[in-house]
Amino acid sequence: MLLASFVMDGQGLGKKSLAASRSWMFIDGSGRTKTLEVDKYAVMHRVGIHARDLRILDPLLSYPSTILGRDRAIVLNLEHIKAIITAEEVLLRNPTLTTLVPIIEELSRRLPVLNNVHDTDGSGVEVNLEHNDVQDQLYIGQELEADENSKASPFEFRALEVALESICSFLDARATELEAAAYPALDELTLKISSRNLDCVRKLKSGITRLTARVQKVRDELEQLLDDDEDMAELYLTRKLVLPVSPDRGSEFPRSPTIGSRITELSKGRTATMYTYGAENDVEELEMLLEAHLMQIDGTLNRLNALREYIDDTEDYINIQLDNHRNQLIQLELILSSATVVLSIFSLVAGIFGMNIPYTWNKNHEYVFKWVVLLTGLLCFTVFTAVMFYAHHKGLVGT
Repeated sequence: MLLASFVMDGQGLGKKSLAASRSWMFIDGSGRTKTLEVDKYAVMHRVGIHARDLRILDPLLSYPSTILGRDRAIVLNLEHIKAIITAEEVLLRNPTLTTLVPIIEELSRRLPVLNNVHDTDGSGVEVNLEHNDVQDQLYIGQELEADENSKASPFEFRALEVALESICSFLDARATELEAAAYPALDELTLKISSRNLDCVRKLKSGITRLTARVQKVRDELEQLLDDDEDMAELYLTRKLVLPVSPDRGSEFPRSPTIGSRITELSKGRTATMYTYGAENDVEELEMLLEAHLMQIDGTLNRLNALREYIDDTEDYINIQLDNHRNQLIQLELILSSATVVLSIFSLVAGIFGMNIPYTWNKNHEYVFKWVVLLTGLLCFTVFTAVMFYAHHKGLVGT
């Protein structure tokens, strides 16, 4: 019936020229899947959402990760997962994506709920009621009372849990891939600083930055949802379908003096009592679900932050190495500059004595040449030694 009405809605509005056809996969509570080509108006009419909510799921538009609770649906936009969850069905957009194949398989496997003994064998209860064995009736009454106190997970929470697990696993896998590629590249960079290694680390750092931003958006959405109890209460779609039950359940389901009548009343009111809790526990189940995945996404974010810190530490180590090489070049430049200054003194003396100016004191004094060379060389060596000693004393060289 649901599929038929959905197809009729799609055919009725399919004649509109402005309504672009989109591919949606329909997954019902029994795990059956069917791909449909319908326009946005059919989807809006089917799940009861506005166009601005449906626009969030448009793959051509860039919207941050969002979980919105509406009267009849949950609008889910988490990375590649763009879905609409109702109390009875899940609609996935663009189901042909390879990244959605594991999600579809998981939804088909986990959405159906295996009924317990009391649900599958309702006739068995009636047969037991016809027996006169009081112990059997008391046992069944105790089982039903225990089943009344238990809380089954609603359909929308099972679908939401699959989506959150899938996106957390997807982001964690991307983080694992980056770790597997980053650590060897960083170790290779520390051994040999080259343009190729630097470019590889630059690309990895850009990938880590983008992935960290994506993980942070999902984390912020979960944290924002956890901080607002009213937003979490909007996600209880199944609760909105049943009549509210007062805290005093005895007024709604009065106790019968007989065991058989009590069993009948409990079995009839089971659907209403399954999803209706006290005011103090309205969002407890959803809160635990979101907190579990928030911890998982926090773990992925911490791994990315640790990897980013490792990259920063490697960059600091590389900068220290480059600074050390730069200091060695500065020391070599200081030595060469000192030697140049000393040689310029020797050149100055040689230039003075090499001037073509007539003078009388060089006549009959040929031995003076060697003394000038020796004394000038000794002076230059002394100046160079003094400069090196001063630089070493100040820690400019030899450190």
